Amino acid sequence: MKCLVIEDDLSTARYICNGLQEAGYAVMLCANGLDGLHQAVNEVWDVLIIDRLLPGGVDGLSIVGKLRDLGKRTPVLIVSALTSTDERVRGLRSGGDDYISKPFAFSELLARVEALLRRSGGPQQPALLQVADLSLDTRNFRVTRGATAILLQPRELRLLAYLMRHQGQVVTRTMLLEAVWDCHFDPQTNVIDVQISRLRSKVDRGFSPPLIHTIRGTGYLLGTRA
Repeated sequence: MKCLVIEDDLSTARYICNGLQEAGYAVMLCANGLDGLHQAVNEVWDVLIIDRLLPGGVDGLSIVGKLRDLGKRTPVLIVSALTSTDERVRGLRSGGDDYISKPFAFSELLARVEALLRRSGGPQQPALLQVADLSLDTRNFRVTRGATAILLQPRELRLLAYLMRHQGQVVTRTMLLEAVWDCHFDPQTNVIDVQISRLRSKVDRGFSPPLIHTIRGTGYLLGTRA
């Protein structure tokens, strides 16, 4: 999935791009409106994330308006520090498909991107997740490893589903806190370590090979090898 991010604030751009790349997206960043307009118009993207206020003589709404004038229906998520109702309405009426205000949690931005892709008929998450002999049916929350059924608590299910959707990728503590706990905790809290330990005891203990790996100083990885 290809995503174009048009954002001039460096810290916000890194936050968005790093998160999307860790979630499996191919991401390109443009730091001003003129370059962003060129890329948006001349390349094919699955989704666009566009800041409302941009340098370079072209603002975010102008980019969206130009795309729509050209008949391009690529889903657009507008990101803005302008939070008033009037600004939200203006952004949507300009051709934006959704609008998120700064500051935001990456988990919410990712959920909005996924919703835009679903509505546009873009790539969707599979109902059955499979890694080696471990499977999770997200429709009935049934987890098995080989022929053995594994009973998980709701939080453990969410954690496992997130790890499986990012199989083979290193998932950071911040990503897990936002995606699984839906809020921000002190990164030094041991809540993740405790939950991972419980999940590992159910998913890995007595099975081979181990699938849940700790990447020291970074986070965790689910796969056949670290």
